[in-house]
Amino acid sequence: MIKELVIHSTTNGVDIALLEDKRLVELHQERFNNQFNVGDIFLGKIKKVMPGLNAAFVDVGHEKDAFLHYTDLSPDVRSLMKFTGQCIAGNVTPEQMLNNFEQQKQIVKTGNVKDVLQNKNNILVQILKEPISTKGPRLTCEISMAGRFLVLTPFNDTVGVSKKIDSAEERKRLKVLVESLKPKNFGVIVRTVAAGKGAAELHQDLLMLQEKWQLMMKNLKHAQPVVKVLSELDKTQSILRDMLSAEFNKIVTDDGSVARDIENFLARIAPDKKGIVQHHTGKTPVFDHYGITRQIKASFGKTVNMANGSYVILEKTEALHVVDVNSGHRSTMDGDQESNALKVNIEAAEEIARQLRLRDMGGIIIIDFIDMKNPDNKKVLYGKMKEFMQNDRATHTILPLSKFNIMQITRERVRPEINISTTEACPTCGGTGQINASLLLIDGIEEDLDHLLNTHKKLKLYCHPIIAAYLKKGFPSLRMKWFLNKKRWVSITPNEDFGITEYKFFDDNDEEIKLE
Repeated sequence: MIKELVIHSTTNGVDIALLEDKRLVELHQERFNNQFNVGDIFLGKIKKVMPGLNAAFVDVGHEKDAFLHYTDLSPDVRSLMKFTGQCIAGNVTPEQMLNNFEQQKQIVKTGNVKDVLQNKNNILVQILKEPISTKGPRLTCEISMAGRFLVLTPFNDTVGVSKKIDSAEERKRLKVLVESLKPKNFGVIVRTVAAGKGAAELHQDLLMLQEKWQLMMKNLKHAQPVVKVLSELDKTQSILRDMLSAEFNKIVTDDGSVARDIENFLARIAPDKKGIVQHHTGKTPVFDHYGITRQIKASFGKTVNMANGSYVILEKTEALHVVDVNSGHRSTMDGDQESNALKVNIEAAEEIARQLRLRDMGGIIIIDFIDMKNPDNKKVLYGKMKEFMQNDRATHTILPLSKFNIMQITRERVRPEINISTTEACPTCGGTGQINASLLLIDGIEEDLDHLLNTHKKLKLYCHPIIAAYLKKGFPSLRMKWFLNKKRWVSITPNEDFGITEYKFFDDNDEEIKLE
């Protein structure tokens, strides 16, 4: 599989497209005014403790107070609060890390938030979910810092290894290696991409994470809420950090400064990949050059067409997303109904898996597949859906088909879903749905003609082909009548790009005459 990242800079941010074998699978929009990215760490202030909800509302600078549930407090939240206080007071230096820190007693899983948090207290929190719709950010006190190979977690000494690394031997090797490298009072999670990596690469990644922790400590000194004390990487760099692999063979951007930033980032995390960055300088917009604009227009509507005539319809409600699979004219193809239904359903499953990533759809997704009676076919479809969603980085759960051929999927929602309008305003009515009475169109043309003939000797009229044909038909035609009455010949040119009621006059130099 060939992976390409195409980045288009705009006045208020960047649009990032991920292509797999030239096919658009992810689209990210990073805006400069977004102050609440997943992974950002804030020093906030507790506004309300709600024992009934077993949660607290925290001011992190958003118009809506952020939500912090007891289950997201972290067992070591008391240690976190003590450490935060020491940093603010300047009693610890960044170089000390957590070497001399005395751990506090952990909280119990079944406790109540009122026993841990108090109103108006300062608290260090990390953005777990970005603001979505009318909801403020979702927070966690389980602070973590992600690198390319490792994730650093303070206030514990455990080392965990990704279960996606199949080899038990490799997991054991990585665990022993990281245990010998990690700093005191820190835990480490070893990511899947660390498989096969040596001590030097892991140590370098760990040192970068320690530098981030020290920067956060420095920013906490004498800090007053509300303030962001550490920013997550921008979206471009976080995508590269999480997804960069041997399959990545091109990163293209139309912004020179972005290209340099990416090269510098790659020089730190993957020097061998530095040469894959390209600066697009062609006249054609970068998204048009790589066919991304066309794919966006074809992929973000309510109806998404697939090969051979089948299609899916996607609807969004407040509680869930609903997807309906339709065979279209595939229902007329050869073969029995059961095998045809399986073929269409597998094709739809692949497209739906792509749509979930592309639109970043989260929450509950209900898919109504074409009816199949054979239980083996249902198992095949279920297996195919799991296979198609293997590359989806978002946490998700897929349930087998029900007796009604309904599949349920839950997918992690951490940021607002991407919605792109694929419709355009009608050039004739301007999007109002109404046009001037067509009977008055010719009257309007003649009135403008009378006015312009006072100042112009030659005129050219451009209009819709139907109007042009109407003006030139018959004997005498309307144009002939104009010539007889006004003693001027008007050239009429049909233009298919014009709306039915749209027309323009041009002079003998082919310059448009503006009508007031």
